[in-house]
Amino acid sequence: MGIAATFVFVLSNLFVSSLRKIIPANLRIPIFIIIIASFVTIIDYALKAYLPPLSVQLGVFVPLIVVNCGILGRAEGFAFKNPVHLSFMDGLGAGIGFTLVLFIMGTIREILGQGIWMSIPGIFDGFKILGASFTESSIILLILPPGGFLTIALLMGLFNYWRKK
Repeated sequence: MGIAATFVFVLSNLFVSSLRKIIPANLRIPIFIIIIASFVTIIDYALKAYLPPLSVQLGVFVPLIVVNCGILGRAEGFAFKNPVHLSFMDGLGAGIGFTLVLFIMGTIREILGQGIWMSIPGIFDGFKILGASFTESSIILLILPPGGFLTIALLMGLFNYWRKK
């Protein structure tokens, strides 16, 4: 997912920055969405063609990249106002940052929710981090959708605590 988002961040920033002089101001948001949607479609089809099990696992989340306000925000806030080389670096940095956040959140949720790390159902079973006794009493909430919000809240609280110290 992070690689797909990074691809979209970088290429949409490149295209928006390249076309910024000819994009009418009153049509910029719809044009940005069309550019982003085009790259998301390319990624979605490539996953379906070359990595079908991963495409099934990611499901609806890849098409949802189109409405990711981070990507649209970078196109609007940076790429539309800056040259191509800076927009490329911005897209790469934003994509790597997004991937890092996904990795950290996924790691926390997987280890505390299932006691394993790096599992991809149907592809790779993952590494057992915590023993069998933990697996029986895991924090099941963390692997459910609300677990993502709970993980974000806990990480934000932890960072705020560190920042105040």
